[in-house]
Amino acid sequence: MLVGFRHLKGHFDRKAQLALMDEIRAIITQAPLYTATMPRTGKPLSVRMSNAGELGWVSGIEGYRYQPCHPETGRPWPPIPESLLRLWRDIAQWPGDPEACLVNYYGPGAKMGSHVDRDEAEVGAPVISVSLGDRAVFHLGGLKRSDPKWRMVLSSGDVVVLGGEARLAYHGIDRIMAGSSDLLREGGRFNLTLRRVTPLPAA
Repeated sequence: MLVGFRHLKGHFDRKAQLALMDEIRAIITQAPLYTATMPRTGKPLSVRMSNAGELGWVSGIEGYRYQPCHPETGRPWPPIPESLLRLWRDIAQWPGDPEACLVNYYGPGAKMGSHVDRDEAEVGAPVISVSLGDRAVFHLGGLKRSDPKWRMVLSSGDVVVLGGEARLAYHGIDRIMAGSSDLLREGGRFNLTLRRVTPLPAA
């Protein structure tokens, strides 16, 4: 297992998960979930997504990128909830705040192929993600796509940190265990990923 990877099981209790879901539903009321597509091919992703924060991660024919507004509505992304900012400040061990919170919704059959979060100019800051809803089979590999993978189950309320050596590790979601949580009335899983995109200004 790479240094800098942390799996904080049950970090958010049931009450905190419900409160966080209320905040996520408020975000997607302002910035609706949409279906992004792969660069070049235009193939739709199986997850639906939105964002909160100064910047949001988007994908389309033009490639992967961060931008300050929703690609369909043109409106700025809503702010990152204070509960997630507190999470970052408590566990990131990094001096600045996140600029982006990617909101991914995994419905029936959705998954996320093995990938590296490398679209950020600042890779010294960790990536922190929160699982809400159905359990997911998560894999963590190494710094090369061909490296061995470790698999683990992420449950609702779990937090994962990719920092240090693990910051640029390959990772993904193999499958969702449908019906394993009753947190979401519609079923499925939300994953919230906090990222710092740009370096801190020079002192």
